[in-house]
Amino acid sequence: MSKILVIDDERSIRNTLKDILEYEKYEVDLAEDGNKGLEMIRAAEYDIVLCDIKMPGLDGIEVLERMVVLAPDTPVVMISGHGNIDTAVDSIKKGAYDYIEKPLDLNRLLITIRNAMDKSTLVTETKILKKKVSKKYEIVGESKAIAEILDMADRVAPTDARVLITGANGSGKELVARRIHEQSNRASGPFVEVNCAAIPSELIESELFGHEKGAFTSAVKQRKGKFEQAHGGTLFLDEIGDMSLSAQAKVLRALQENEISRVGGDKAIKVDVRVVAATNKNLSAEIDNNHFREDLYHRLSVILIKVPTLNERLEDIPLLANHFIQQICSEYGMPEKLISENAIAELQKINWTGNIREFRNVIERLIILCNNEITEADVLKFAAPLK
Repeated sequence: MSKILVIDDERSIRNTLKDILEYEKYEVDLAEDGNKGLEMIRAAEYDIVLCDIKMPGLDGIEVLERMVVLAPDTPVVMISGHGNIDTAVDSIKKGAYDYIEKPLDLNRLLITIRNAMDKSTLVTETKILKKKVSKKYEIVGESKAIAEILDMADRVAPTDARVLITGANGSGKELVARRIHEQSNRASGPFVEVNCAAIPSELIESELFGHEKGAFTSAVKQRKGKFEQAHGGTLFLDEIGDMSLSAQAKVLRALQENEISRVGGDKAIKVDVRVVAATNKNLSAEIDNNHFREDLYHRLSVILIKVPTLNERLEDIPLLANHFIQQICSEYGMPEKLISENAIAELQKINWTGNIREFRNVIERLIILCNNEITEADVLKFAAPLK
């Protein structure tokens, strides 16, 4: 049952609202002034607050201003019999969900409450989803190698320095890039990922910089590229070593000038983007073979971070195993499975050529095929790596 707090110095208004809202199946608490209302907000959680503006002592606007700090996600509907347009605008600017004049139109009030409840539900769901996403991209480990990576990522995050992340496939380069973004001043901006290896060379420029209508046969409308989409945030160029030389030249210009031009257009578009790149290739060798531009390498590699392979951090396997067991069992809606110490020891003997990606797949396989506890025999039977 949704819970509503009514703050109003008129007893008749309080009691009338209580009767109506309880008839509508809401749970209602009443406060006769602003101070009492704030005490109740500190003591309990409410889905919505209805607050009068003109009250003795602490008025409604002051209550609203304090609620922004105390309960920022709780919608507040201001009600007043002495209001005007300026009062309504001031209330909305200071964070109120809506403003309703007395005498109250009950139909409008009930619709406003339902809409505010919907907004509150969406805010809660968004927070839960963000926590799930954050958990999904969490870097798990306590080894010295991981501690050094996390320390470097956290040091560079608050700056706008470009970062080049190197490491084998499946080692967690994207997780490092996401951590840098989430710890940065751009965290509220977009995190846009481009897998340079997955996009055909003839389409990579359109993908990165966008195109104008008619720029090529299938360009039936104007399209923004990833640089524009990432404006104010972070652009993650994954597998940068697979980018064509022509696209590399344009990326270099974008980094130098902080502006891009769409394919088929000549207008310069300013972009505010932090670029984090990653590769599993040896870029020095790629430069020697004329497959990668040396000037672009120096632009990208202000900070170099090398992500260790799983074989270089075997001491993290117990933590990783438990982390993935929790995550996968939660996704499947099944009780968490146990894993024996001997099973962990057996996992630590495997040569993990596919790194964390391979390890997660093996844990998922074990969860599906094993009983309540994953044993050493289960690992020997089901976790055999690719020969």
